[in-house]
Amino acid sequence: MSRTGTRHRTMSRTGVRNRSTKRTGVRKWTISRTGTRRRAMTPAGIRRRAGAGTAHARHLIAGLLALVTAMTVTACTTGDDRPAVVVTTNILGDVTREIVGDQADVTVLMKPNADPHSFGLSAVQAAELEQADLVVHNGLGLEENVQRHVDAARAAGVATFAAGEAADPLTFHTADDGGPEGEEGQPDPHFWTDPDRMRKVTGLIADQVVEHVKGVDPGTIRANAERYAEELTDLTTWMEKSFGGVPEDRRALVTNHHVFGYLADRFGFEVIGAVVPSGTTLASPSSSDLRSLTEAMERAGVRTVFADSSQPRRLADVLRTETGGGVRVIALHSESLTAEGAGADTYLRMMRSNTTAMVTGLTGG
Repeated sequence: MSRTGTRHRTMSRTGVRNRSTKRTGVRKWTISRTGTRRRAMTPAGIRRRAGAGTAHARHLIAGLLALVTAMTVTACTTGDDRPAVVVTTNILGDVTREIVGDQADVTVLMKPNADPHSFGLSAVQAAELEQADLVVHNGLGLEENVQRHVDAARAAGVATFAAGEAADPLTFHTADDGGPEGEEGQPDPHFWTDPDRMRKVTGLIADQVVEHVKGVDPGTIRANAERYAEELTDLTTWMEKSFGGVPEDRRALVTNHHVFGYLADRFGFEVIGAVVPSGTTLASPSSSDLRSLTEAMERAGVRTVFADSSQPRRLADVLRTETGGGVRVIALHSESLTAEGAGADTYLRMMRSNTTAMVTGLTGG
């Protein structure tokens, strides 16, 4: 309205006529710069819109909290809270799985065909050790790059079991008696080459699981251990019969490092020496070491060297060259299981495979 009471219209900047109204609280419309009519929000409307947004946000937050709670409950009931056993080597891992069955989760840190003396752990694997209910390891210095992680888990309160230390360990012989240089009197960690000792360890692992792994059924654990112990007894009987076919004058062993002391002690063999004159694969032989071993082999009439399949055969091949090419190099699975289906993917199959290969190598079959 004009001062005279005459009603008039004004033009917007875009040239569109815009009707003016007084601020009476009555709904009003404005024309945008593009000429589009839009509804203007009053202060009361703004308050109503803000309240509706707040309520929507509250409902959204409540829904998210409910979803997180449901996911947490689901996780707790779908296996995340299952008891956990962590094992360092794959040989002990296979035995432990036979004992535990489906009573707990068993994690094996060492991959197939790996070297127990040199394999290491990732940060995730190290954390798994400290979160386990029980850690089973070989001990006696075998897992050279892993022992500090086992020690850390023990310090954190995790129960640990050193199988080798409980297996009536033998000590290495003197170098003059075919033992490793500088390690005479030290414990030999390779106890698993004697199935009788593995049978003893089977019962001890079962005891550890029953004592430290909550939620397992003790009867099931002990029944599994007894069943597996019977299979180990059958293995020993079969190995005795198989090795019985090796003549006395051929019962001498040369390996790429000192790994078969327990087998030799149990089944009546003599360890002449090793290409690597040590109980670990991390050592290296000198030229004089190879010369001494070659002379010992010639005196004993040994023409076969057994090299672990997880180790490079270069040193054994060098020895074969030193002796004029008359030495056979036969691969064994002495320290690690293979991948599934590769012939030595369980402890029982590994021992049978090695026995067959050794008999063939020593008898010339």
